[in-house]
Amino acid sequence: MFTEMKLSAWSTGVRSKVNLPLRIELWNGQTFDLSSDPPRVTLKVSGPSALRYLMVPSLYNLGRAYVEGAIDVVGRVMDIINIGNELAASSAKVPGRLARAMHLVSNHTKEKDAEAIRYHYDVSNEFYQAFLDPNMVYSCAYFETGEEDLATAQVRKIDHILNKIGLQQGHTLLDIGCGWGALAIRAAQRGARCIGVTLSENQALLARERVERLGLSNQVEIRLQDYRDVEGQFDRITSVGMFEHVGVDNLPAYFGRINQLLAPNGVVMNHGITTTDIDSRSTPYGGGEFIDKYVFPHGELAHLSTVIQTMQQGGLEVRDVENLRRHYARTCATWSENFENNSERIRALTDQKHYRIWRVYLAGCAYAFSHDWISLYQIVCGKAGQDPAMMPWSRRYMYH
Repeated sequence: MFTEMKLSAWSTGVRSKVNLPLRIELWNGQTFDLSSDPPRVTLKVSGPSALRYLMVPSLYNLGRAYVEGAIDVVGRVMDIINIGNELAASSAKVPGRLARAMHLVSNHTKEKDAEAIRYHYDVSNEFYQAFLDPNMVYSCAYFETGEEDLATAQVRKIDHILNKIGLQQGHTLLDIGCGWGALAIRAAQRGARCIGVTLSENQALLARERVERLGLSNQVEIRLQDYRDVEGQFDRITSVGMFEHVGVDNLPAYFGRINQLLAPNGVVMNHGITTTDIDSRSTPYGGGEFIDKYVFPHGELAHLSTVIQTMQQGGLEVRDVENLRRHYARTCATWSENFENNSERIRALTDQKHYRIWRVYLAGCAYAFSHDWISLYQIVCGKAGQDPAMMPWSRRYMYH
């Protein structure tokens, strides 16, 4: 009885702040509605011990309760995410973002980075195939007109990158964090000789199979290798959706290593997620804590200003910057829709915990990009101090 009275007082307090079409359903069948409107989401509480998550409903607590099975939620996934964010915002004692130092680790050894990558990417290739495009491009797509389907937009993203770096036949290209090989394969089809590196065994195996199947083994080498161990110099370097794993404190060394690997007059593209908080703090209301614990261990996002500064510290000159935040919001929303449409298949491919993690993660990312909590920038660089005469006069070359 005391527990139910406490929850009743809590729900009354929430209703006084915000109108949420949310129903709380207890283990005994009792319900509490947080709006006079019909509920769009029902949150089912498994037992009295689960109520502690509701008393402080940060995104971390709500996400943790769902993933660990303390609560269940019924409703459309985007409604769940929207209402969860409103609930967390209405109950936050300190609005805004949590400091990066509170929950993120900057000690990025090769062993820890490899372990984190395996945790995220080695769920199974079949798992990712269930919601990605046929080429399995796991990064922001490029909707040139806004009318493209996901598969077309991902091919256009790769071509957009290769055009931006001015890839030509005979160039050598290093793709850092090559995923399942789509970019390296596309570059090879345009006449380049490519090395792709990944720390995921599943990615490397499938990428090699694809390279061999397409008859590109003489042009593409897929390595299970840390970028810090790569030797040689390359005409072009791409890093797509990888530098988020490096750690903010390690960015100068990361870009410095890229500079060492870049041939004279070479060009590099860094395509990655950034935080929109100028102090490189995490996303609001505990969302960053949830991602760090359950999705991307040791991942860290830097603000664009920090990225540009550390590029300069690494000896690179920024030539071109493009914001693709809206494109990533569309990409994540499409992934989330695919995930929902293939939920039965995905449940059969993984356990309940991983299913729940990814369900809220994909939809939550769509929300975060849409609301400018995080962003995506493509940044084209060259070696600092390079003769400006080597650079094109305009951006026209990017849009063949």
